[in-house]
Amino acid sequence: MSAAAVSSRWRGPLRLIARRMGLALLTLLLVSMVIFTISGLLPGDAAQEVLGQTATPEQVAALRHEMGLDQPGPVRYVRWLQGMMVGDPGQSLVANKPVADIISERLPNTLTLAALSALVSLPFAFLIGIASAIARGRKLDRALNILTLSMVALPEFLVATIAVLIFAVELLWLPSIALVPQDPSFGQFVRAYAMPVMVLAVGVVAQLGRMIRAAIIAELDRPYVEMARLKGVSQNRLIVRHVLPNAVGPIVNAMALSLSYLFGGAIIVETIFSYPGLASLMVNAVTSRDMPLLQACAMIFCATYLLLVLIADTIAILANPRLRQG
Repeated sequence: MSAAAVSSRWRGPLRLIARRMGLALLTLLLVSMVIFTISGLLPGDAAQEVLGQTATPEQVAALRHEMGLDQPGPVRYVRWLQGMMVGDPGQSLVANKPVADIISERLPNTLTLAALSALVSLPFAFLIGIASAIARGRKLDRALNILTLSMVALPEFLVATIAVLIFAVELLWLPSIALVPQDPSFGQFVRAYAMPVMVLAVGVVAQLGRMIRAAIIAELDRPYVEMARLKGVSQNRLIVRHVLPNAVGPIVNAMALSLSYLFGGAIIVETIFSYPGLASLMVNAVTSRDMPLLQACAMIFCATYLLLVLIADTIAILANPRLRQG
């Protein structure tokens, strides 16, 4: 195949991927405006929180001027956006240290929690989705549908509360607070992460399992599946060699949406289990009105979500034969 043919073949997919990247950057810019505006609408500010209720208006005004909080909103937004673009989200108004340093201490903890939850959730989600799709309409499918619907309907705080009551209060198997030592043994590591991972995995397994079921069923209804069955292809070979590769686009999109849920659910889970992650840091920033820290944490969550969606779109585009052929 000539270089011109290869270039022509990939021109279509690359154009679509570039368009998705442009839309993601535009969305992130709009999200930054929304985050900055909404955080500015919160009652009170960091100067009042630092000085307390007994501070005089003159003291509050002087500290607000020192922190730069008395400048016009557009000026503060442009300055903040310029810093974010070069990796400098500013100075924490409460801790009086760079926001990047504070986040660098907490971000690995949140990534560890999300990675462990994904490793636990994905195998169970695929198992439930595939088994439910193969047994469509039968007792197993109905039982799994009821189970996943029940799991989706349960909010994270309720699942976390039930887990604490059972495993920490009644059985005394696990600690109610997820505190990881500096150099934990394997047993300490498992005990610290068991309940947070369990709570996050419940929602991911249910949502992703149902979306995988829908994607596989959509492929099982296609003519090529019926033709493969008439040729005597076994069920396992049909699912692994034919159905799953053709359903990779919808499944990857479902995985991206489900994994992005981990970061949203982490806000509740980290707060309940006092886990030292980025989500609990953002909650503390809201309480203390530390706007640079709050805005940086929110941008990280939004950027992560957009990155996951962009990766899913890219894989779906490359997995589509019509797009691969330009």
